[in-house]
Amino acid sequence: MHLTSLAVPQEPADGIARWAADLVETMGGPGAGLAIALENLFPPLPSEVILPLTGFAAGQGVLTLASALFWTTLGSVAGAMVLYWIGMLFGRERMHAIWAKLPLVKASDLERTEGWFAKHGTKAVFLGRMVPIFRSLISVPAGVERMPLPVFVMLTTLGSLIWNAVLVMAGYWLGAQWEVVETYVSIVSKIVLVLVVLALAVYVAVRLRGRVQGRHRRAS
Repeated sequence: MHLTSLAVPQEPADGIARWAADLVETMGGPGAGLAIALENLFPPLPSEVILPLTGFAAGQGVLTLASALFWTTLGSVAGAMVLYWIGMLFGRERMHAIWAKLPLVKASDLERTEGWFAKHGTKAVFLGRMVPIFRSLISVPAGVERMPLPVFVMLTTLGSLIWNAVLVMAGYWLGAQWEVVETYVSIVSKIVLVLVVLALAVYVAVRLRGRVQGRHRRAS
């Protein structure tokens, strides 16, 4: 059984899919886990391609469904742990030092963010695993804020298992039509990205307006 020839169209845009198919076909479950670990570290590698393709591979007998879920979830946790340790080593003080040099921001903004994470961090880590783009990013503030490691691992495992199971099972059931999953998840990813960009634009506009008004008050 050759996944690359059966499941992946032979076009340049499908290079990631062919790469993932080769990993899964060559290494089985560990290959799928490695692909997802790298996806956590490099978000441009799309889980909406790797996971359904792994489910398709399970349906073709390349690996078992249980192996697909186990290894992809292990890969998710491993990748998240690397980012958690980066955030932890980066540290709160260094984060504050860099933040203080950024334009349009105040120390109080970061303090409020830290307070929000302290209050809602568990939900953010758990639900963030099921949100494209933020799946990877959420691990860094968890490390910076030194969320207890057992709690972080538990939430990451549960959230990742749900996300992985949905996409792996979709690929398993859809078979050679697994690319349908990528289409719909990509739409969601784009919507999330647009909302984040809009929120950032509003934040910058409000901050700039506040600075202009502050200058006018001081001038008068």
